[in-house]
Amino acid sequence: MYNEIDNVTAMLARVHESLAAYQGPWELLVVDDGSTDGTPQALNKQAADYGAHVRVIELRRNFGQTAAMQAGIDEARGELIATLDGDLQNDPADIPRMIDHLLEKDLDLLTGWRKNRQDDLLLRKIPSRIANRLIGKITGVRINDYGCSLKVYRASVIKQVRLYGEMHRFIPAWVAAVVPPSRIGEIVVNHNARTAGESKYGISRTFRVILDLLSVYFFMRYRARPGHFFGSIGLALGGLGGMLMVYLGFVKFILGDDIGGRPLFLIAVVCVIAALQFLTTGVLSEMISRTYFESSKHEQYVIYNRATACDDQSACWSDNTMKQPEGSASNDA
Repeated sequence: MYNEIDNVTAMLARVHESLAAYQGPWELLVVDDGSTDGTPQALNKQAADYGAHVRVIELRRNFGQTAAMQAGIDEARGELIATLDGDLQNDPADIPRMIDHLLEKDLDLLTGWRKNRQDDLLLRKIPSRIANRLIGKITGVRINDYGCSLKVYRASVIKQVRLYGEMHRFIPAWVAAVVPPSRIGEIVVNHNARTAGESKYGISRTFRVILDLLSVYFFMRYRARPGHFFGSIGLALGGLGGMLMVYLGFVKFILGDDIGGRPLFLIAVVCVIAALQFLTTGVLSEMISRTYFESSKHEQYVIYNRATACDDQSACWSDNTMKQPEGSASNDA
């Protein structure tokens, strides 16, 4: 929540009504993203009335929705994590149904689809539709509503993903870097018109989405091999510059024409110089990437189901490896 004091009481009440019949234990984490209108004070008062299962996380200043979501995910203790906005446009009543669907279909992420979205057509709906198609085409994860905050995750999966900047819009794409897209699902959810408070988003976010999408594309495909990204551009420019140089050499030395004042000569030189820069940038990025993985202990792979270690070491070996001929050396592996 960010400056949502008018929605505090209604939001907490709706969540409790929606999860009243839920069979398992649950907790409610409300992240206050540096509100200045009294939202954190109202949240703490409500939390004291409801009990210890309501936890308020107060950020020191307004860090943005992505950082707020990451703070909530980090603090969450459950096996499943559901996220939603604090403006009551997402309906908490959808959460139990989404949990059942995620477990039934054995998914790692289930995202909501605001099929009947109650927002302004020109400023919200049309830019969102364009962005959803563009994101799906570039990332390969095709869902109808990337911007819906109402999602349900397996904690073991979403906690492997770190969100920075304004990357909350691309969570399905980031999750697809950890699990196959087949384990990401979508379901139609309710969407309500805002009845209190003011929206924090405008048309300007469309341009930020385009810039963030470039970062998503790079990290999804080239995080562990950035040299391929920069090297491909360098080789293409180098090839173009080389062909231009060969042509200009033919014009100069065979045909005897002057090439010093030709714009094509300048273009060829620029292409060759740019190619050298991209190639050297690729080498440097490979060195930085290797340093990052080695120093941070981050692996380039994700194990889905790790084998259980044996308490009795002898029981872990197949019979044919345990039965060694007398006098032969053991080759345990």
